[in-house]
Amino acid sequence: MKKAFVLSLAVLFGFVMFMGAAPAQVQAKTIFVTIGTGGITGVYYPTGGAIAKMINKKRKEYGIRATVESTGGSVFNINAVLSGDLDFGICQSDRQYQAIHGLAEWKDKGPQKDLRAVFSIHPESVTLVAADDAGIKTLADLKGKRVNIGNPGSGQRQNAIDALAAAGIDYKKDIKAESVKAAEAPGLLQDGRIDAFFYTVGHPSGAIKEATAGARKVHFVPITGPGIDKMIKDKPYYAKSFIPVKLYPNATNKENVPTFGVKATFVTSAKEPDKVVYAITKEVFDNFDSFKKLHPAYQVLTKKSMLEGLSAPIHPGAMKYYKEVGLMQ
Repeated sequence: MKKAFVLSLAVLFGFVMFMGAAPAQVQAKTIFVTIGTGGITGVYYPTGGAIAKMINKKRKEYGIRATVESTGGSVFNINAVLSGDLDFGICQSDRQYQAIHGLAEWKDKGPQKDLRAVFSIHPESVTLVAADDAGIKTLADLKGKRVNIGNPGSGQRQNAIDALAAAGIDYKKDIKAESVKAAEAPGLLQDGRIDAFFYTVGHPSGAIKEATAGARKVHFVPITGPGIDKMIKDKPYYAKSFIPVKLYPNATNKENVPTFGVKATFVTSAKEPDKVVYAITKEVFDNFDSFKKLHPAYQVLTKKSMLEGLSAPIHPGAMKYYKEVGLMQ
């Protein structure tokens, strides 16, 4: 009787230990990764969400659980990836170039050698939205106006500063520069608290739709001229672009608006495990047609274009996939 009791206790103890250990074992097998994006009204946030959703569908196969975080944008994402606070981040191609070469915000820190590229995503146009009643038809007309150039740490801020400088405008002296996030700018424009705002974004954009849908009539300002042409020639991460006005029927423009742009890119750190980067790359490219349908900005994508605009070294996990499918040698 005593032996039977002891045996029962041993079985019960073993069962409790097994049940207690099971969740820990499952948890140990799951790798949690966080993707840094941007404001919730831009394209970065749904892009990060789309990638996370694709990898989470294969959670049992890969053992990876991805979450998305809304952030301050490109510079924040790059720094957070390099510090280990984020596993992946979406950033503009110009910011990737500047980080890997130790330029702009990274001038004092030097080249960010641990930054790794995974793939490019959609093109982004530097977009200048102005109120019709503000009398802004060209970049030169911005002098003396209240203009939002974007929050510190965002890619769009440097794009705005570059565009202004190319047009001979000092943003510190010649305009009344605001530094709020892109998501706040449409409301400020409609309320009459600013005259115009810059936003580097893929189209269509929720924030731009909001800006054009209010009672105050607005339009897109062309970002062109000899200075802009020279800037594009001097900076390899910039290219000519345009804003398709058919996407914004409430804007008062009648024709597509010329500007310049960059690409959104997906980056990580050299420290990120190869198997994690490989899994995410594989899911996006193996389900390429489905991925393209997730946002209108992706319709122009090709697999080849998703390997352009990458100035940081490609992560070995991504490179393994590209070689397997013949996208790279």
